Amino acid sequence: MKLSLSFILSIVLAVVLVAFGFAFYQSSREKNKLIGELKTRTSMVSKAIVQNNRFFFKQPKQENVERFADSLIKQYNLLGIALYINNDTILSNNSAQGLIRNSKTFIAKTIAGDTAAGNFFKFKGDKIYEYVIPVKNSARRDKAVIFYADAGYINKISGTILFGNFIGWFIQAFMVSLITLLLLRWGIFSQIKKIVDWAKAVRTGKGELTPEPHLDILDPLHKEIEHMAKLMNEAKATAKEEAQLRSSAEAIWTPERLRVEIENILRKKKMIVVSNREPYMHIHNGKEIQCIVPASGLITAMEPILKACSGLWIASGTGDADKETADKHGKVQVPPDEPRYTLRRLWLTKEEEEHFYYGFSNEGLWPLCHIAHTRPIFRNDDWFYYKKVNEDFAQAVLEESKDEEEPFILIQDFHFALVPEMIKMKKPKAKVAIFWHIPWPNPESFGICPWQREILQGMLGADLIGFHTQYHCNHFLETVNNAIEARVLWEDFSVKKAGRTTFVKPFPISIAFTLKDYDIDTAKIQPSKLLAPYGLTAHFIGIGVDRIDYTKGINEKFLAIERFLEKNPTYVGKFTFVQIGAPSRTLIKTYADTVSSIEREAERINLRFKSRNWKAILLLKRHHSHEEIIPFYTSADFCMVTSLHDGMNLVAKEFVAARHQNDGALILSRFAGASQELQGAIIINPYDIEKSADAIKSALEMSKDEQIQRMRQMRLVIVRNNIYSWAATLLRTMEGING
Repeated sequence: MKLSLSFILSIVLAVVLVAFGFAFYQSSREKNKLIGELKTRTSMVSKAIVQNNRFFFKQPKQENVERFADSLIKQYNLLGIALYINNDTILSNNSAQGLIRNSKTFIAKTIAGDTAAGNFFKFKGDKIYEYVIPVKNSARRDKAVIFYADAGYINKISGTILFGNFIGWFIQAFMVSLITLLLLRWGIFSQIKKIVDWAKAVRTGKGELTPEPHLDILDPLHKEIEHMAKLMNEAKATAKEEAQLRSSAEAIWTPERLRVEIENILRKKKMIVVSNREPYMHIHNGKEIQCIVPASGLITAMEPILKACSGLWIASGTGDADKETADKHGKVQVPPDEPRYTLRRLWLTKEEEEHFYYGFSNEGLWPLCHIAHTRPIFRNDDWFYYKKVNEDFAQAVLEESKDEEEPFILIQDFHFALVPEMIKMKKPKAKVAIFWHIPWPNPESFGICPWQREILQGMLGADLIGFHTQYHCNHFLETVNNAIEARVLWEDFSVKKAGRTTFVKPFPISIAFTLKDYDIDTAKIQPSKLLAPYGLTAHFIGIGVDRIDYTKGINEKFLAIERFLEKNPTYVGKFTFVQIGAPSRTLIKTYADTVSSIEREAERINLRFKSRNWKAILLLKRHHSHEEIIPFYTSADFCMVTSLHDGMNLVAKEFVAARHQNDGALILSRFAGASQELQGAIIINPYDIEKSADAIKSALEMSKDEQIQRMRQMRLVIVRNNIYSWAATLLRTMEGING
């Protein structure tokens, strides 16, 4: 990159100005010093002469003055001496006679002031310094002695200093500027050129999205340019995708299409999402604060909506650094790198967390709705705090929408069943929906809950209630029909109560998967490489990814693996099942027991089939990021989902989305909502250990053609029914309901 002439001239001009400024300062300082020395020296000499020769001034004569002056001028380096008797009588030596005419006014002022004083003036182009001393005697007081000294040397010396210092400072400043220019040329401009070349390569499709090498000096600029490049790349991908859609006449939803749709639906109305789990959590990591995204299908579903409309998300603040990063109202702009919407955090007390979250929500409603052979527990204290927290969140919604008559409010999951009615009572024109992310049990099972009427009443305050499947919708309507006085209209799946209509619809949740994701080709990793960090080796691997929860059927999965190895001993030493298990709600005894149970079961099976450098089951019991899980998704021979009861289970969809080569197999529980859509999966009853073991054999020995046929079918289902489609359908339905 060439440096422009104007830039170089600007540097040179700056160097000249800086050099002249420093030289002028030093010259002025030296000039003032010389003037001070001249004044001091003339004053001392003049006073000494007058003091030592005072008798001379009593009867002065011209010849005496001339002789007296000539004897002192050479001795003290003076120009002349004059004796002022009155305005008409001034005696002086020859050299002082021409100077007297310039001194009369100053002499008169000095005598009037009765104090010695000095003054500079010019005579024939020379600078002269005069010093006047009044001489007192008994007869008269208006006599004065005037001493003249040459001051011209001061300008000569200061001029010499100015020129010399200017040259010195100019050379120094020029060298510094030259070095700076070289640093700019090789250290800054060369790196800017790399960015320019890289951006041009990305624009023309000839470069990678991430620039190399990393530009440390220009790191902030580098990050912004990289971000812009990503946006540009996404825009190009979106344009390509839209072109594909037009050519194929398919209505695939994308983030951009969702954004436009939401703008048309909301028409600048406020969008508020309410959930217990927050989308971004701030935690302390040593001395730094780290922002993390909790693993959650709910977050995956809701964030595209909030980003598209710059809405508000109200959630519980659970990170240990959440309060430090929020303002006095508990608000923070998210995502941190590119804020698109507002997160408002509410803080639960220890008692509220214990009774509302761990108690009523997770020991009561969770096992009640999942029917997973774990007895639900209902306590009065838990119900009290459940109501209180619901009231707090409802109040937060009302505060945030006080200036909006018809806001759109999306309430998430079983934690806030009472919130819809609380909002509608105060803001009847609001569009309110609640999405129930877990299953809804049959009426007999839900009847166990002592407060089923209150929960149903709270939920029916919404205009729209959403479930993952029609099966769950039917169960809910049957429960309403049996438990409370309301009219269920099966023809349009709605409930009429107290003059209000609530629609109950299925909205199968999904993942962010579009055509550009569909076309990505990811290289597979050999099983031996994936297992090497754990000291294991195998020819075949299966993968399971679950929260450690008694509803996920992990023990049943392990029993099926054991039975598979019993029936197919040739796979012993060759097949390993990797179970990624994220600990969850370990403060609840049933969850702690579940962790211990699956650890014991994995250890027992591994000991039974013990072999060097091999295990039947590799249990990875910790939280894994999406980036850590992807290699297992893309490289495993199959994924096994064995939910005993589940709303949707997005793991099944994530695995299918990751299979860019359209190979592999999915073993899927028929009790997971995903089984209604993913017909290409091997559907099993996880309680049937024998059939589940046979499914593992089928998955490992399935022909490539059948794998491709099944996987393509499932991937097309997901791309056509992605999370953007889910969000658009949900909001369209809300908009179409007359409040």
